[in-house]
Amino acid sequence: MSGEALDVRLNSEWELVCGRLREEVGEAAYQSWLKPMSVREMTGGQIRLSVPTRFMQDWVVAHYAERLSALWQVENPDVDSVDVIVQSDRRALRTRAAEDMGVEQKPSPPLAPARPRTSQRLEESYAEINAPLDPRFTFDQFVVGKPNEFAYAAARRVAEADTVPFNPLFLYGGVGLGKTHLMHAIAWSIRNENATRNVIYLSAEKFMYRFIRALREQNTVDFKEQFRSVDVLMIDDVQFIAGKDSTQEEFFHTFNALVDQRRQIVLSADKSPSNLEGIEERLKSRLNCGLVADLHATTYELRLGILQSKADQIGVDVQSNVLEFLAHKITSNVRELEGALNRIVAHAQLVGRETTLETTQEVLHDLLRANDRRVTIEEIQKRVAEHFNIRTSDMHSARRARSVARPRQVAMYLAKQLTSRSLPEIGRKFGGRDHTTVMHAVKKVDELRERDAGFAEDVDLLRRMLEG
Repeated sequence: MSGEALDVRLNSEWELVCGRLREEVGEAAYQSWLKPMSVREMTGGQIRLSVPTRFMQDWVVAHYAERLSALWQVENPDVDSVDVIVQSDRRALRTRAAEDMGVEQKPSPPLAPARPRTSQRLEESYAEINAPLDPRFTFDQFVVGKPNEFAYAAARRVAEADTVPFNPLFLYGGVGLGKTHLMHAIAWSIRNENATRNVIYLSAEKFMYRFIRALREQNTVDFKEQFRSVDVLMIDDVQFIAGKDSTQEEFFHTFNALVDQRRQIVLSADKSPSNLEGIEERLKSRLNCGLVADLHATTYELRLGILQSKADQIGVDVQSNVLEFLAHKITSNVRELEGALNRIVAHAQLVGRETTLETTQEVLHDLLRANDRRVTIEEIQKRVAEHFNIRTSDMHSARRARSVARPRQVAMYLAKQLTSRSLPEIGRKFGGRDHTTVMHAVKKVDELRERDAGFAEDVDLLRRMLEG
């Protein structure tokens, strides 16, 4: 058979093999892994296919090589095996072909020194993707207390382990409780201990934008190679990809690829995986497979410890009664607590006045007033659920029984009255409900308060408890 006729036959067989495998693995996997492949030649009973990158070669060999061989044997019984090479590796292709034909090869020139496992191109792409790490966010600067000790211990274990202890490590908690600090600390620790390990740290938002750009530029192969060839992938604020189906699909496959290769994944979010709204169930299941560690709201003792540590770091001497006052008054999150300390220290240095309890109250009057009256939707849901003897999870559920629906409406009403959140924001906090549902709840509770004195007394009691 002539060379041209052989090429036509091979390409025809390849189309049939691809068509069958495409049906088996689905469109997404076909586009990612099979479509970029090309038929190079058939030597003896071996088919040689080429792929653009070493990463794709490893993946195809591990996941599809046996099936490709079996399908090709159906089309052509003379095929014994399928070999996958990197397209740019021309010398290897020529050498293998010559060996199969019994042609003696001339000695090759000395090989250049072996390149490191990660190419320079990938190293540059990692540098471009990585978000900057805050030098203050190390394990040494993290103040440990009962609300965060479990998450801290888990983070240290991941940072110091030679093998993957649990995958993924999923950190969750409210704003300003230390999730980002721990993630930065893990990255710093790994980089300092072993500079050869490739660590990517970025936000879920940036992951999504990188993926969208790869789709727009028709360059998803490079995107996959970037994210699936790292040693440690760290993504902050995973809740951002809720409702973004294409990004979730790609993240799901990236997650699976890294787990299969025993690479470490560290994620953070504002809720536990089970309570993330707008996330596919199969992805929730994967997120729950590792270790889920939460950071609780701070206690007075932990807040005081954080303030003392912060004062030591910036080298200022603040009266103990001022620190105690701040620890009592500012309970929302650590970020706001540290910001308050920075304000009073800056005021003392710029104005030249000693930091006293009186000057602290004067400088922070707006912040203290806001904290005195601040109520979160989560607090409202918890207090209302306790009052009506239902579960807090019922606030997010689809149950419509009156015993659940009425307390949920009361909680929506109080959220509208006591917080500055918009109606759509409130709706999202109640299981992703529409803003019109919140409007209906507010109207219904107002009507019931006018008709039912007992109901009105219940709502007013709850309001006083939350405001107090």
